[in-house]
Amino acid sequence: MLDINKIRENKEEIKKSLLKRMREEDLNLDEILEIDDKRKEIIQSVELLKAERNKYSQTKPDEEIIKKMRNVSDEIKKLDEKLNKTEETLKEKLSKIPNIVADDVLAGGEENNKVIKEFGEKPVFDFEPKDHVELATSLGMVDYKRAAKMSGSGFWCYTGIGASLEWALISYFIDFHRSNGYKFIIPPYLLTEESAYTSGHLPKFRDDLFWTEDGKLCLNATAEMMMGNYHKDEILNEKDLPMKYFAFAPSFRKEAGSYRKEERGMIRGHQFHKVEMFIFSSPDNSWDIFDELVKNAEKLVEGLGLHYQSSQLAAGDASSAMAKTIDIEVWIPSMNVYKEVSSVSNALDYQSRRGNIRYRNSKSGKNEFVHMLNGSGLATSRLIPAILEQFQQSDGSIRIPDVLKKYMGSDF
Repeated sequence: MLDINKIRENKEEIKKSLLKRMREEDLNLDEILEIDDKRKEIIQSVELLKAERNKYSQTKPDEEIIKKMRNVSDEIKKLDEKLNKTEETLKEKLSKIPNIVADDVLAGGEENNKVIKEFGEKPVFDFEPKDHVELATSLGMVDYKRAAKMSGSGFWCYTGIGASLEWALISYFIDFHRSNGYKFIIPPYLLTEESAYTSGHLPKFRDDLFWTEDGKLCLNATAEMMMGNYHKDEILNEKDLPMKYFAFAPSFRKEAGSYRKEERGMIRGHQFHKVEMFIFSSPDNSWDIFDELVKNAEKLVEGLGLHYQSSQLAAGDASSAMAKTIDIEVWIPSMNVYKEVSSVSNALDYQSRRGNIRYRNSKSGKNEFVHMLNGSGLATSRLIPAILEQFQQSDGSIRIPDVLKKYMGSDF
C-alpha cells in the first residue's frame, strides 16, 4: 500500500500519477487523510488520558481517586476500540488504492501499451500450417480429452515427448537462473489470506483464486505470491541486498469468464507451470534490477529462438500493485496475436509495506522498506504452443530448440 505520510506531503503529485490508472471519482485521497487525522486525534486523546491515569497512580488512592481512575480507564478502553475501528477503516481504504506508476508509464488501458522491442521475424510457411492443438494431439504430446474427464475443461495432460518438452523448458530455466547467482526455492502451494493480501492479490482478485472450503487458504496463482511473503516481518541486512531468488511452482487460476473462442488448448488454463524471478532490493538500485529482470526474461525466449515482442504496459493494464510492467509476448501464428509468457514488474515499496519487510539503511540509520520486483522466468503454457506453431515442419513434425535437446533424454 501507499505511505500515508507520502500521500499527505505529495497529494497532488500522487493524485496525478493515480489518475493514469483510475477514475477521479474513485480516488478518495481526501477521505483517507481525514480518517488519518481522526486516528491521530484519538491517539492524542488516549495519550492524555494515560498521562492522567499515571498521575493518579502516583498518589495515595482514596474513594474519589479510585472512581476517577476507573472512569479514565473506561474512557481509554472506549477510545482504544474506536482507534482499532478507525485503523481498520484506514487500512481498508488504503488497500483499495493502487500503486503510483513510473513517470514514463502511459495513462489508459491496453490500447496504450507500447511495443519497445522485437526479436526475430514472424515465421513464413510454404505449406498449410496447423495450430498447436492439432499438432500437440497428432504428435501425442498433450491429451486434452482425458484431462477433461479427470478435471473438466481448462486442464490438460502432458504425455510422452510433450511431458519431456515441458520438463526440458523448466530445466532450461533453472540452469539459467542458477548460472546468474539466483537462489532456487520450491515454496508451498497454499497461502494464507494474509499472504495473498501482502502480494496485492487481495482484496481485488479474491474471486480469481481457488480457496479451500473453510476459506483460510488459497492455491497460489503465481510464485510471486509466495516469494513476496518469504521475508515477511523481517529486517534484512543491507549488505545482503539485492537478494535474488527464483521459484518453481504450479500456478492455479479460475480465469472465470475470460476464455475467448480462439484461446483453445494451453493458451489459457486453470493450471500451468511457471518459474518466477523475485528480488528484494534497496530503493537506490531497484530500477537497475528491473532492467536486469527484463533482460533475463528476454534472453530465455531468445535462447529458444522464438519470435517475440516486449511491451511496456499502460497504467490501467498493469497490476494495481505495480509501478511499471513490461510483458514479453511470443507470437502465436494460428491466432495472429502475441501472448504474454513473462511479466516483469517493480512494485517499489507497495508490497513491502503490506508485508512489513524492511532493511537497516546505513546512511539514515533507520529501518526502511525494501523494493520488491518480480518477473516470470518463464511460464510454459504459452511457450509450448509457440514452439509447436513457429517450429512446425511440412511433414507435421516439430523442430526442438537446440538449447532444450540436452534435457529431452530418450524422447528426443
